[in-house]
Amino acid sequence: MIQEEIEISTRTLLRWRCIESRTESKRLLYGRFAISPFRKGQANTVGIAMRRALLNEIEGASITSATIRGIKHEYSAINGIRESIHDILINLKEIILRSDSPEPQKAYICVSGPSEVTARDIQGSSLIHVIDNTQYVATITGKISLDIELDIEKDRGYRMENSRKYREGFFPIDAVFMPIRNANYSVHSFGSREKTKEILLLEIWTNGSLTPEKALYEASRNLIDLFIPSMNPGGEEKNSGTKEKPESDLSHSTVQFLSTDMEQMTRDVAPKHIFIDQLELPARAYNCLKRVNVHTVADLLDYGENDLMKIKNFGKESIKQVSEALKKRFLVNLPKNKNYLD
Repeated sequence: MIQEEIEISTRTLLRWRCIESRTESKRLLYGRFAISPFRKGQANTVGIAMRRALLNEIEGASITSATIRGIKHEYSAINGIRESIHDILINLKEIILRSDSPEPQKAYICVSGPSEVTARDIQGSSLIHVIDNTQYVATITGKISLDIELDIEKDRGYRMENSRKYREGFFPIDAVFMPIRNANYSVHSFGSREKTKEILLLEIWTNGSLTPEKALYEASRNLIDLFIPSMNPGGEEKNSGTKEKPESDLSHSTVQFLSTDMEQMTRDVAPKHIFIDQLELPARAYNCLKRVNVHTVADLLDYGENDLMKIKNFGKESIKQVSEALKKRFLVNLPKNKNYLD
């Protein structure tokens, strides 16, 4: 059935095509793609990498904070507005945006009542686009004005804001930057036993801020960017005019340099964006960490071995599992105590 639906190329060059595309709503776009021909085993390798890149490596825009004048805390009620401030913040979190700028942007909601406030009332830079302007925000029942200043940023993944950052009128919002709602892949074989080839089918659902085709392109480009440095590890020496060393001479020094550089990078940058789910820890260790609000590798590195021992049901075996996972996946050593990051 798959072979009938997709024209199989007999050439070794990989080709891809969109075999299905539909708009389920403004907030949900769907695309189905076929990539072939792969040799046996290759399609699964590419499928895993593409799915991870789609879910973790594509940037999106989100509201990260809101400033409402004259409000002291998020559970305040305003005379003349049906919703509490907390409800308004929840509704703002649901607004889907697209930003054409890598820099943070400002937007504003200024509405006088009586009126229903929706995402259509957001005003700001032409670089910010509202995907679904029917998203409900609040209802003004009296003759008052609702004035909200919004901070919009572009990033990857999910950012949980610290409630301690709340101050009078300023409210951080948990931001979901991921434009991909879901991504699946499947592998289908064809050909004879001696010359088996594979087709990779990718299914992509987006939130409407970009098309599945664009998402596939972005994920592919991000994967390529990850491997470019390893294609020319001696590039700096070559550009400086020095003679390129033989592979045998480069092996030890280059690997040592790359190892040190990778460890520094993972400590400084990656932990902030990598969730502990990727450590693939046993259920006991994972649940214990989640219970104390450890969500990312950066959160985990705020704890030393001695600190982890104080967590209920978190024993020496769990510490060993966490330590091995950090070392294996990110070349990071679990600190002995909390002063590691200070």
